[in-house]
Amino acid sequence: MFLSLLSREEKYYFIDLLALIVSVDGNTTELEKQIVNRLKFEIGEDILKYRKSSLSKEKLIEYFAQKPKSTKNIVFMNLISSFLYDEFYCAEEHFLMEEIQNKFEITNKKRAELMKVVYAERDVREKARRVISE
Repeated sequence: MFLSLLSREEKYYFIDLLALIVSVDGNTTELEKQIVNRLKFEIGEDILKYRKSSLSKEKLIEYFAQKPKSTKNIVFMNLISSFLYDEFYCAEEHFLMEEIQNKFEITNKKRAELMKVVYAERDVREKARRVISE
């Protein structure tokens, strides 16, 4: 959501960071692959020129930590989205998201607001699926 507002470089580094989030538990599920593909689709044509960077997790987090608050919020919200769509709880993902939240200086209140947006989007998608399939 709102990934189109990021610069090309930010989009590419977002995909790199997202790949780290979904693979932190060692297994990338089919659902996680679908989530990554959905977010790549949202990025648009810029994704056609994407090449994985060699930046470490720490460097990627630091890259976004230096960005404006709105960019950090967009990135964090989309990472939350990928984290919450996964059907399995993974402590490593949770700790990584907590680390990112702290490095991005996102308050617990802002995190809760972003999570509400993610859940609202998820609810709309689920409702649309039900309506279409009836």
